[in-house]
Amino acid sequence: MGEKLSRRTFLAASPAAAGAASFAIQVGEKPALLGGKPVRTEPFPSWPKMDATEEKALLEVLRSGRWFRGNGPQVARFEEAYARLTGAKHCLATANGTSALFISLNALGVAPGDEVIVPPYTFIATVNVVLLMHAIPVFVDTDPETFQIDPRKIEAAITDRTTAMIPVHIGGSAADMDRIMAIARKHKLPVIEDACQAHLGEWRGRKLGTLGDTGCFSFQASKNLNSGEGGAILTASDELIERCYTFHNNGRGRRITSENFTYQSSGHNLRMTEFQAALLMAQMTRLEEQVRARDENGQYLTSLLREIPGIEPARTYEGCTRNAYHLYMLRYRKEHFAGLPRAKFLKALRAEGIPASEGYRPLNKEPFIKQALSSRAFRAVCPPERLRQWEERNQCPENDRLCEEAVWFTQNMLLGTRRDMEQIAEAIRKIQAHAADLVKA
Repeated sequence: MGEKLSRRTFLAASPAAAGAASFAIQVGEKPALLGGKPVRTEPFPSWPKMDATEEKALLEVLRSGRWFRGNGPQVARFEEAYARLTGAKHCLATANGTSALFISLNALGVAPGDEVIVPPYTFIATVNVVLLMHAIPVFVDTDPETFQIDPRKIEAAITDRTTAMIPVHIGGSAADMDRIMAIARKHKLPVIEDACQAHLGEWRGRKLGTLGDTGCFSFQASKNLNSGEGGAILTASDELIERCYTFHNNGRGRRITSENFTYQSSGHNLRMTEFQAALLMAQMTRLEEQVRARDENGQYLTSLLREIPGIEPARTYEGCTRNAYHLYMLRYRKEHFAGLPRAKFLKALRAEGIPASEGYRPLNKEPFIKQALSSRAFRAVCPPERLRQWEERNQCPENDRLCEEAVWFTQNMLLGTRRDMEQIAEAIRKIQAHAADLVKA
């Protein structure tokens, strides 16, 4: 009979050997929240990343004196580069991701009183732009395993007043675009992809933001491609890109000169500046490398966390060929942690040197939406009975549960080493081993 495996030998042979071996060391130590030594004392990688590349780009614009897209080349250069990078036919740079969504709704003709399908697990901008059009947001419940809109529940929410759908690729992982686009074709509905968190994420090898009628991106300070503020619209439609351009430029089309004050439509000033575009061109020099690092670390972290009872990393759909990982999302099941409340679990994680948050609250239950729908503007375009029925129509029980269990790690945490990922898993295992003591503390 062969030599009996020791615990150390067994762990060394395990696929998650490094994480498990560290856990064996950590499990006997008290959690930092109870006076023990933290798993991690070094900060995770900072964000944003910058060097002389950004400084040179900004100084060139500054010294040129051409700070506006109407007299400078940088915005047009960025639009061309981002279209090429994503495989899109057209790109329009905008002031921010919110304005990209707002412009898309206008260009697609969404009108007051129309209904727009949205998910409840998203940033508020997805809903704000619908309300700004005096249209009605209709929430479709979340698939809790993926954190994405549940495509199985979309058709039940469609009525003869539905005029658009805004699926969100939340966290950088793809919504189920096969099912969503099939529903859109069946009901002849335009699709606005909210890809604000999904730079270079993919669905079956195609970049997110290139599958719908438009795809909208944000370059706000936290985003994986960052210019402080900024946004973009992608589309394959020649007609649609012109409508988007005209609306974002105060109703003035591309061929209208500064001396020719004529207008094609109503509009808004939602232009990107030359400074933002120059900064984005500099940031894009690192984008592919950063996306690859997040993807590799995210997959490795998932392999570690799947071994911990009560920790359920967000599942990706089979068609998601690349997760952009703006967020690393998981569900925390307190019943596997001696009933330790999520808030205290997060506090214990932070004490171990692992920053984490609880993520979004149920957006469909935010009081401001009912307040908006009861305003004079909405009462002017919607029958009272329809507004009264809105709350009943927009119950999302799966999302309610998800919002009680979700835990987020931010994208910069995935820019480090495999050892960083192991320390995240170590901290969770350590908390789990001492969960009963933490409950009492």
